Amino acid sequence: MKVKKFVAPTMPEAMNQIRKELGPDAVILNSKEISKGGFLGLFKKVSIEVIAALDPEPAERKTNKSIRHNPRDNNGNVSQMKNSNTEVLYELKQLKKALMYQSMSNENNYPADYQIVYQQLLEQEVGPELAKELVSKVVKQYTETKTTPSLDMIKEEIAKEIKNRLKDFSFKGIAYDKRIAQFVGPTGVGKTTTLAKIAAKSILKDNKKVAFITTDTYRIAAIEQLRTYARILDVPIEVAYTIEDYKSAIESFGSYDLILVDTAGRNFRDKYYVEELQNTIDVSMDMDTYLVLSLTAKTKDITEIYDQFSSIPIKEVIFTKIDETRQYGTLLNIVLQKQISIAYITNGQDVPDDLVHITPGIITNYIVGENNV
Repeated sequence: MKVKKFVAPTMPEAMNQIRKELGPDAVILNSKEISKGGFLGLFKKVSIEVIAALDPEPAERKTNKSIRHNPRDNNGNVSQMKNSNTEVLYELKQLKKALMYQSMSNENNYPADYQIVYQQLLEQEVGPELAKELVSKVVKQYTETKTTPSLDMIKEEIAKEIKNRLKDFSFKGIAYDKRIAQFVGPTGVGKTTTLAKIAAKSILKDNKKVAFITTDTYRIAAIEQLRTYARILDVPIEVAYTIEDYKSAIESFGSYDLILVDTAGRNFRDKYYVEELQNTIDVSMDMDTYLVLSLTAKTKDITEIYDQFSSIPIKEVIFTKIDETRQYGTLLNIVLQKQISIAYITNGQDVPDDLVHITPGIITNYIVGENNV
């Protein structure tokens, strides 16, 4: 569907413009008087603004096609009518979106269908500059080929562009090339549960011998939670109060394939947190560090948290609570802005089921999938 705004001194002149550009099948969606120009609020010229639309393949023609090609079933024409209604509702939905976004500020001067995708990328909390880059690249592509794409074609090209930008990142997760994996992050993001999910996957699916260490000695509940997981999974656990305790625990688990280290969560704005963490854990050891973040947090907060941990070599990030939000743009923002991969996302509390190994395709589908853009 092509939607365009026309401005003319009078309605007849606007109609002439519409007929010339969109043809006789164009539909008037909205019209209003606007004032332009003038000096100090005086001598303004009144013009007519008209929003018109043209569907290259009108709903009636599509309906006839669907009826002609759909075989009759046991219910006669009922299924064909449902298909027709579905198509008409889809057209109305797209028209509603076009009207809504046409009325918004369109500083980039995108045609209506591009504006729909651009606005919805913003709604997914994709960074404004990144969203603009993605849409502008697709606009340029179709302009060069002198093609007028449908909304679905635009979305498909946006998806390709996102996948292309993510293709060089590893998205590795636990690969067992290092024996020690520690998990850091602010309080309340679900580090301990995530650690248990990874342990369960390593034991049950990869047949690895796993051990736990916790340095979260500030909360008795946190230690007991990890002890419970250790008992269920039948793995040993050590509590490290000092860096000496930590080194001793690592040494005692010398025969294990994977040692998972749980750390204390803190207010990420406290600059002493990372320093305190370094006093408890020997970051010079041959280990991988994963930063655990909640996708329900604000994008700005997530960026600040990441920067707070910049003095520690972070291998990949893990996002939790993806099932508690409908905005997924942060997945793309963090990868491209910080040039770091995502190891896993978690989408529930079940151990080990609610742990997903992330891929570029999964990120793309979350952002421009059928239920979003």
